Amino acid sequence: MLQHIDNFTNYLVQVRNASPHTVRSYSRDLIQFVDFVEEHRLLAGRSEWGAVDYLCVRRYLGDMSKRGYSRRSVSRKLSSLKSFFKYLLRQEVIEVSPVAHVRAPKVEGRLPRMVSNSDLEALLNAPHLDEPLGVRDRAILETLYATGIRVSELVGIDLADVDFVRGEVRVLGKGDRERIVLLGELALEALGQYVSGARVTLTAEAQSAKVGPEEALFVNRFGGRLEARSVGRMLTKYLNQCGLGERITPHMLRHTFATHLLEGGADLRTVQELLGHRSLSSTQIYTHVSRERLKKVYDRTHPRA
Repeated sequence: MLQHIDNFTNYLVQVRNASPHTVRSYSRDLIQFVDFVEEHRLLAGRSEWGAVDYLCVRRYLGDMSKRGYSRRSVSRKLSSLKSFFKYLLRQEVIEVSPVAHVRAPKVEGRLPRMVSNSDLEALLNAPHLDEPLGVRDRAILETLYATGIRVSELVGIDLADVDFVRGEVRVLGKGDRERIVLLGELALEALGQYVSGARVTLTAEAQSAKVGPEEALFVNRFGGRLEARSVGRMLTKYLNQCGLGERITPHMLRHTFATHLLEGGADLRTVQELLGHRSLSSTQIYTHVSRERLKKVYDRTHPRA
C-alpha cells in the first residue's frame, strides 16, 4: 500500500508541480489512514487498496471526530483521500472509489485576518536603515505589502525579474504559474536603495569566497538566497521590537493588500490576477472582509446604527 503512496507523491511533484509542503501533507494524511485501518484490522487480512471500502473511510472520519479533530482538519484529510483514490482509479489500481459519495463535514468559513493601518505603519518603519540587513528587511516588508505575493514567491524572485522602469516583478507562483505583480512608489524606492547599496554589501562576501554572483533578489547575511523561514524569523523580530507580539504573520500582509485594493475600488478580477488565484471563488472571500469593516465603521459612527 505504501508503494502506491510513493507513486502518488511522485505524480504530485512531476506532473502537478505540487510544492514540497503540499506533498508532505498528502503523504502524512495517507500514511495516517493506512495506520488506522491496519491498527483496527479493517481489511480482513488484505493489504491492498482495493480492499478499502466506504465503511473503512466512515470509521476513520468518525474516529478523528471523537479524538477532537476540527471539522476543517477532517475535511482536509478527506480531501487528501479523494485525490489519492481518484489517482488510483486513473491508474486502474482500483475499480471503484470508496470515497466517491462521502461528504465532507460542513466547515464554517473563516475571514482572513488583516493588519490595522497603525500596526502596518509601525512594522514598515521598524527596520533600521543604517545597516544593510535593515535596508533589506524594509525592502522585503514593503514588497510583501505592495504586491501581495506569498513568502515562497518572494524568496524565489531573481534580480532579473524586477523591472524598475515599469515597476513590475515577474513571480513564479503555485503550480509554476507565472504572473506579473506591481510595485508602488514606496516599494520601488525601498528596493532601489537595497539593490544599489545593501545587496552589493551582502553579496560581496559570497563573491570574495568565489561562490559566484547570486541571482536572488533577496539574500542573507552571507550573500546566499534568503529562505522563507528566515523571512518569518525576521518578521517576528520586528513584531517584538514594535511591541506587537506575534499577532501578524507574513500571509496577513497578503490579506491586507487584497482588502485595501478592494476597499479602494479595485475590481475582483484584477485582485484575482495580482494574487495569482486560479479560481475567482478564492478571491471572493476578501469582499466579505471589506463588508465586515464597512459594517463596523457604520455601527461605530452612525447616530442611529
